[in-house]
Amino acid sequence: MPSQHAHLSEEALLALVARGDDAALGELYDRVGRMAYGLAYRVLRDDRLAEDAVQDAFLTVWRTAATFSPERAKATTWILTLVHRRAVDLVRREQRRRAEPLDEMQPHDEAVTASAEDAAWLHFERERVQAALRQLPDTQREAIELAYYGGFTQSELAERLGEPLGTIKSRMFAGLARLRELLDDTASEGSWNREFTS
Repeated sequence: MPSQHAHLSEEALLALVARGDDAALGELYDRVGRMAYGLAYRVLRDDRLAEDAVQDAFLTVWRTAATFSPERAKATTWILTLVHRRAVDLVRREQRRRAEPLDEMQPHDEAVTASAEDAAWLHFERERVQAALRQLPDTQREAIELAYYGGFTQSELAERLGEPLGTIKSRMFAGLARLRELLDDTASEGSWNREFTS
């Protein structure tokens, strides 16, 4: 039996989720959940952790759907970004958990400073890349985001977006070339260099 929300776009479903519609969240999960799990598993290489990442990401979708902006990204891309971030967080947590009892030689304060600096650096770089992505034309940004966050091949993107493979390839080539230019410009203008902070 088809869902009552089956005819709606993912963006419309997110708008309903923002109003507390749990059936809309279920429909979103049905559409994106398998892809989200595939992405999380590629990052984590662990069934249980991948399931945790997807569950946590959809909990975040439920709590923060009102913050979604369709002008900035497609709904699927936004959800997959949340999944990717959560998976990366879990990788870091697992690495810390495995390393903690082994190395008593490094003073605790140094370890905290190094990890805080790394976290700040990663946050800075993520913001820089996202700002550059927002400057791309929608078609280029969508192809790059789906390839990176969704793990789609160019052939899969062509099929999903209903475009010729050559069009997808040229979009990605042009988008990545423009991204390189934008990131080079921001780097030369005054990006934060960790070497100057030590």
